[in-house]
Amino acid sequence: MTSQQLNNLVKVGQLKAEPGSQSEFDGLLRSGRARLIDARNVTLSIESRFDLAYNAAHALALSALRWNGFRSENRYLVFQTLEHTLGIAPAVWRVLAMCHDRRNLAEYEGHLEVDDQLIADLIKATELLLEKVSALGAVPN
Repeated sequence: MTSQQLNNLVKVGQLKAEPGSQSEFDGLLRSGRARLIDARNVTLSIESRFDLAYNAAHALALSALRWNGFRSENRYLVFQTLEHTLGIAPAVWRVLAMCHDRRNLAEYEGHLEVDDQLIADLIKATELLLEKVSALGAVPN
């Protein structure tokens, strides 16, 4: 699903072209799946559930980028490229981008503002990523 937009991001230094590795892909998929399972645990604090779901989404989005033969050191860009790596609609990756902003506020300013609806939306988006990433199959050579 490599697109001209991803190649353009390489040209401007936002992405790096780098062949994917099956073991890296499998590890990211496994991590995303495990974290998503834990994020659904309503006995955990809302902060923990957010952290788990966000990190699951990031692992899955990164696995899609790596499957397509690209790498990014920018977490936000990993979510922005979902339209090109998995065919994810902008409305979905915008939820992930908003969660990225909330995560940054928590990490760098100590302020986390999440509620049950945001967690539900994040988990729903992450479940979609899991479905799409799981369908990719073996990493192309």
